Amino acid sequence: MKDQNLIGKEGEEEARNYLIQKDYIILHTNWRFQHYELDIVAMKEDELIIVEVKTRSEDYLIAPEEAVDRGKIKRIVSAADVYARYFRLNLPVRFDIITLIKRDTGYEIEHLEDAFYAPVRRI
Repeated sequence: MKDQNLIGKEGEEEARNYLIQKDYIILHTNWRFQHYELDIVAMKEDELIIVEVKTRSEDYLIAPEEAVDRGKIKRIVSAADVYARYFRLNLPVRFDIITLIKRDTGYEIEHLEDAFYAPVRRI
């Protein structure tokens, strides 16, 4: 399990560096508040971007983005709502996923912009 945690931390650092190279402003990495957590919170062009980072080694069984299921999306959206309220932000929010596959030569990175939308609440 320690190797998986190390790969995850390396992946988050790679994702952060990738975003910086693409002119994103990183506001927080691994932001936590009570039971809420966001991998990366960034800004670009007056838009708040919430980035879920999924890192896998070469021998993964399912694609990294498939790990972001309905339950995970609900938790990310709830955390983003808490984040925006906590920092009193009134900005459009975009949800991205960055996937990283660890190869012998480094990480293969894929950036999925607008990867999902906040689910509609039913009344």
